[in-house]
Amino acid sequence: MTNGDEEFRAEVREWLADELTGEFADVVGLGGSGREDEALDRRLAWERRLGSGGWIGLGWPVEHGGRGASLAQQVIFHEEYARAGGPGRLLHMSEQLVGPTILAFGSDEQKRRFLPGILSGEALWCQGYSEPGAGSDLAGVRTRAVREGDEYVLNGQKVWTSLAHVADWCFVLARTDPGSSRHAGLSYLLVPMDQPGVEVRPIQQITGTSEFNEVFFDDARTPVANRVGDEGDGWRVAMGTLGFERGVATLGQQIGFQREFDHVVELARAGGTLADPELRQRIVQSWIDLRVMRYTAVSTLRSAGSSVSGFEASLSKLQWATWHRDLGELAVDVVGSAALTVDEPYDLSPEQTAFLFSRSDTIYGGSNEIQRNIIAERVLGLPRG
Repeated sequence: MTNGDEEFRAEVREWLADELTGEFADVVGLGGSGREDEALDRRLAWERRLGSGGWIGLGWPVEHGGRGASLAQQVIFHEEYARAGGPGRLLHMSEQLVGPTILAFGSDEQKRRFLPGILSGEALWCQGYSEPGAGSDLAGVRTRAVREGDEYVLNGQKVWTSLAHVADWCFVLARTDPGSSRHAGLSYLLVPMDQPGVEVRPIQQITGTSEFNEVFFDDARTPVANRVGDEGDGWRVAMGTLGFERGVATLGQQIGFQREFDHVVELARAGGTLADPELRQRIVQSWIDLRVMRYTAVSTLRSAGSSVSGFEASLSKLQWATWHRDLGELAVDVVGSAALTVDEPYDLSPEQTAFLFSRSDTIYGGSNEIQRNIIAERVLGLPRG
């Protein structure tokens, strides 16, 4: 760390301490994995406060409204944010996915139009990738977008769309060439959610919450000017987005994981289960694996920049999804038999929520099986099964 980095850490720490013990003390620790339904209005207000403080788009170029922060400074922000108990971020899709995608692939006009709303914490985006027949097999997209003059008309369905019920915009992968198949003929479109022809239906999960949604497009429209990249070049742009999703953003995710792990250790100490040698070994192994994830992510990003691609993204997804699922299992085992009961009305403990929701980690964003296939074929050179 340089002197400048330590000064930056002090700045972050002081700002968070002031805000999270003052006006926004009520949002500390809220939201996050499996709890996205908590205090939505207050957390949206918090995003706007982050924006006004200049804490969104830290690594973005200064000429586009960011701070041009180094990787080390971005890591520092995520570390201090987690330590301060910052609430789960609602602008993850906006800041970490579509924003960098527009920076990398968008036109100058798109940058001028869309980036300021993200930087201010005003514009909430969701991701229109997965479909009922094309989840992990993203190339099987069937949502259609037909060009009519200066607009595209969209018809189709997306599923598992996080926060679609509160999002302002959706970045959609759609098939613009009706005669195409697989990776060809796809386009990357920015679609307003508040319009006729867009219907959002929440999907209630086993946790009792509904952060995922089905989204139906029935003659929904978006201007051709909202296409990122050339028509038919959507696959390349979409893969760029996935690279950003598994890039710097994973560092913030891992800090949240650290907080969850620390909670499990506290439970084990309070409940006396640290005396169990099998549980103690699992806790130690979880700690080791979390450190390995962090070192791997930092090493990869130092060499690759703000995003990763190809097999590195698959390795990262497989690693953290499996770790988080195992932590959920460890949490309920530490609690013991009390984890088998639920108060009425359906009121889950944090450990029960972690156990149930973390099952989805190994499915969304490309299932573990898909990631293993990618690694086997592209890294190990094994034949396709």
